[in-house]
Amino acid sequence: MIALSTGIEIGYEDMGTGIPVCFLHGFPHNRSLWTPQLHGLLDRARCLAPDLRGFGETTAAGPFSMDQYADDVASLLDLVRIERAVIVGLSMGGYVAFSFWRRHRDRVRALVLADTRAGADTEEARTRRNEMIALAREKGSAAVADAMIVGMVGRGTRERSPHVVDEVHRLLASAPVEGVIGALEALRERADSHSTLATIDVPTLVVVGEEDVITPVSEARVLHSAVRGSSLEVLSGAGHVSNVERPAAFNHVLSEFLAKLTLE
Repeated sequence: MIALSTGIEIGYEDMGTGIPVCFLHGFPHNRSLWTPQLHGLLDRARCLAPDLRGFGETTAAGPFSMDQYADDVASLLDLVRIERAVIVGLSMGGYVAFSFWRRHRDRVRALVLADTRAGADTEEARTRRNEMIALAREKGSAAVADAMIVGMVGRGTRERSPHVVDEVHRLLASAPVEGVIGALEALRERADSHSTLATIDVPTLVVVGEEDVITPVSEARVLHSAVRGSSLEVLSGAGHVSNVERPAAFNHVLSEFLAKLTLE
């Protein structure tokens, strides 16, 4: 589906019935990242999955920032007439979720923070973002995919499921260069969200792949410790895209979380 919002076209999926759940993909993904969840949960949730600005079928036009991504999501919620949703963010989608909480907290029914962290980029990380921007400009998204794929999936997935590695690589390589560069700039300049964690007062689930080397289990434990009443689930045999590497396990913990919400 395509919606016209805030001067851009937003590609999105809207399927299923039940509690509204909005899935926010990571970098440099698009909404197809969430295919296992959209099809696995549509009988118990209304699943909304947008392409963030510059990815998939969403216009690659600035400004690019976590706040802008969050405002785009809020505008889409308005268009599809969802007042409050469970916000599920993976990796960069988690950073967008933090911004969404700061700017639109009345729209948040609950939070799921998957394979993400609260901290801003270090100087070393900012340098790596700049190097990746230069790589994208010179050699395109396929080169970015080549550079990222080992860290994107876990060791177990690389050993046991090479077809999953290939699928994830194709996803990364398909990203528009403009969106990749814009997102890298947004990632580089994003705010530190540690102080945000103490303000979160909605039910929160933290999920992480046991083999995630980009945002490791230690980062997930920081989130879990700082968000009062949150739950933590560590998925064995999964890396950074835990929802794709262990889809049944991810869907199980998410389904249990959603079931508790509907009983409140």
